[in-house]
Amino acid sequence: MKEKKMLGNVLLFFTAMIWGTAFVFQRTGMETIEPITFNAARMALAAMAVGLVSANPSLAEREKLARFGEEQRKAYHRNTVIGGICCGTFLAAASIFQQMGIVYTTAGKAGFITAMYMLLVPVIGTVFLHKKNSGIVWLCVLIGVIGMYLLCMTEGFYLTRGDTLVCICALLFSGHILCCDHFVQFGNPVRISAIQFAACTVISAAAAVILEQPTPEKIASAAIPILYCGLISGGLGYTLQIVAQKFTDPTIASLLMSLESVFAVIAGALILHERMSPREVVGCVVMFAAIVLVQIKGD
Repeated sequence: MKEKKMLGNVLLFFTAMIWGTAFVFQRTGMETIEPITFNAARMALAAMAVGLVSANPSLAEREKLARFGEEQRKAYHRNTVIGGICCGTFLAAASIFQQMGIVYTTAGKAGFITAMYMLLVPVIGTVFLHKKNSGIVWLCVLIGVIGMYLLCMTEGFYLTRGDTLVCICALLFSGHILCCDHFVQFGNPVRISAIQFAACTVISAAAAVILEQPTPEKIASAAIPILYCGLISGGLGYTLQIVAQKFTDPTIASLLMSLESVFAVIAGALILHERMSPREVVGCVVMFAAIVLVQIKGD
């Protein structure tokens, strides 16, 4: 069991790395396309890629289904579909609120507020789902929040209209993590991921038509960022998240995935030649300290 938990944590670490580096492509993509249209296009690509993978279940998956009775199989498939739709709805709503919020606030504040899902996950899990967390996990969450503050907050903290929208986004991302944590125990993780992307595509496309002016030309102009964010960040990253959460605790998962911001800063420095301030370096170190501590003492 410990080996599986470690595997899940390693997969989530790579997920955070993938998502962090994707910010480079998202930034370049925003030069020619609106954010919700970009989100709809990348999710559509992810849905197709993961859909193809999920159409051919693994040997372990086929053996598991062979052991189920008729009612168990029906419940398993039902949970897979419901889980995919629920996770996709949370993912679409969170992404849309985040993109709308960024219009009215700074990227640093948006990054910090969004990353607060690592604090919201254990709070929501404790209050509504009666999940227990050890004192060391709460300490690591606090250290992680401090690290994220040092990394993202470069000006005074105050709430604007945009900040409020991003706060809603953080709450929705918390719901997404807890939703994944629940349904992967009762359904097929890869198919849940495929259905999640399909649901997210439909919702994002509808929002883009209402709020923006999507055109094939705009999508073509951002083809490379969409390909990376759709196949690697979307298809691979979110599927790794769902598979990994089958083996790890949602609070630790949220901490690991919050490393996305650290990798975003590192990728920006290496690829876009953005300079990291001493404060940002300290924030990265503090974040990594929280992750290491929760791995050593979290059990």
